[in-house]
Amino acid sequence: MGLETVLTNQLLIAMPGMADPNFSTTVTLICEHNVDGALGIVINRPLTLKLSGLFEQLCVDQADPVAGADPVLSGGPVGTERGFVLHSPGWIYDNTLQVSDDIQLTLSRDVIDAMASGEGPEKSLVALGYAGWEAGQLEYEMLANSWLNVPATPELVFDTPFAKRWDYAARTLGIDIAQMSSDAGHA
Repeated sequence: MGLETVLTNQLLIAMPGMADPNFSTTVTLICEHNVDGALGIVINRPLTLKLSGLFEQLCVDQADPVAGADPVLSGGPVGTERGFVLHSPGWIYDNTLQVSDDIQLTLSRDVIDAMASGEGPEKSLVALGYAGWEAGQLEYEMLANSWLNVPATPELVFDTPFAKRWDYAARTLGIDIAQMSSDAGHA
């Protein structure tokens, strides 16, 4: 099994020494990884923007106030004008990628409209932007000890409080990441 099949549906946990401020202390769900590169969504960086503000920008009338209270996330530094919705399965939308049996990624407007009407997926996260890696780049970063990786779970993606995701994801490996040195290396 190649690395590209291993990293889809994995959470990348930024190591304490991550110099790039876009990814310092982040947890990123890898939604797609193949020979051409990788696409991920940062799942622990809420913006001040709420879904109600996004609904308003998209001219959605009479949006569900419960859905509108949810925060929008900063999904990564690429394509920040585009919305990405991670959600539980059970719904078919125009442009949906199956990340796992429990997590889907939709890039089409119809999922936002369904959420605004209160008819959307049971669990969801809306992000502006994504994290992207060119062919071989993520593999290089993994070998350079920039990231830890763990299998994604719906609980970590949808239910864990945002501020605790970095620590909780690392703890699934038995690691207290706050105690780790920022100096990376190989033993």
